[in-house]
Amino acid sequence: MEPLTSFEIFLGVLARFTPVWIGMALIFALSISFKKRLSLYGRLFDSPIGMVGLALVLFWVLTALMANQIALFDPLDQFRALKNKPPGTFEVESGLAYLFGGDNLGRDVFSRMVHGSQTVMAIAPVATLFAFMVGITLGLPAGYYGGAFDTFLSFLANLVLAFPVILLFYLLVTPEIRQTAIPTSMAAVLFLIPILFFLVFIYSRYRTRPEVLWLYLAPVILIGGFAYLHLINVWTPTGKWMDANTLNIFVSVVFVNSPTVFRIVRGLTMDIKTRDYVAAAQTRGEGPWYIMMWEILPNARGPLIVDACLRIGYTTILLGTLGFFGLGVSPESSDWGMTINEGRKLLRLFPHAALPPAVAIMTLVLGLNLLADGLREQSLKD
Repeated sequence: MEPLTSFEIFLGVLARFTPVWIGMALIFALSISFKKRLSLYGRLFDSPIGMVGLALVLFWVLTALMANQIALFDPLDQFRALKNKPPGTFEVESGLAYLFGGDNLGRDVFSRMVHGSQTVMAIAPVATLFAFMVGITLGLPAGYYGGAFDTFLSFLANLVLAFPVILLFYLLVTPEIRQTAIPTSMAAVLFLIPILFFLVFIYSRYRTRPEVLWLYLAPVILIGGFAYLHLINVWTPTGKWMDANTLNIFVSVVFVNSPTVFRIVRGLTMDIKTRDYVAAAQTRGEGPWYIMMWEILPNARGPLIVDACLRIGYTTILLGTLGFFGLGVSPESSDWGMTINEGRKLLRLFPHAALPPAVAIMTLVLGLNLLADGLREQSLKD
């Protein structure tokens, strides 16, 4: 068979992403229909920049969720006859085309790009969320109480931030560190803080209503404890949720991002605690944690949401950098950074292997930055 033309490849790619187009259309249609009820997210659809950013991010989220339906081949399948073949070349046995060509091992570049989105979406957003919970849980009391507690936590945050981010990541994910007890010990501490966050969040709200309090606390304790034991690989009757390498990368993302989030939350808390509505809550006799969780935190959500979008983008770049240096999830992974590294060795002769994952990283990070700009624009209107 003759290889596909550029136009046929373009149409083929569009067709493979049909489930994504349908999902995006449904989400946008529903969001626009109910945007008046969706607070900040709803107002995002009044911002052209925000909509473009949301579309790019949503594209890769849906791609990760439906990767098995979109990809033509398994990302690890190898066909020697298709080694370094140009885009549009057919695989004889299946009759399917390598839309973006084959890499140096005869694997489908398009399928590897699609499955690579799962690695990013499984680590970057969730690890960033954990980092925010750690930063919020420590930043709120540091900014609210001040004093020696604030000085101590600020010193620890500055100590971590003194290291260059890339170098710190590189040190934390090296095989020598992974073989020690350091990653598990860090996970045991860092992963406990989100559970404490939810416990304090609920307790501060319903502490005067014990009949309701335990209805909310019990699921948090049970589900949180179950997830905690799985995440740190202490008790895993249903199998490990993360292998040692993935756990190490996940912990590294949380550890590196938490100090920055802590400083942001601390600064916002120091500003907001002087507002009149905080003084009114104090006058009503509300406890400090109630004021922090239910008065200060909701009014700090705009800057935090914007920073979360940017931070997911930074984490995506860092994950790509680790993969490029061979420190990604696993050597066989379709991680975008690792795919770029494999393709760059023959970049002058066969550029098709390295370009798709590079464009994927660029578009995802661009989408997150545009989404953050749109959210910032709308949050300033509050």
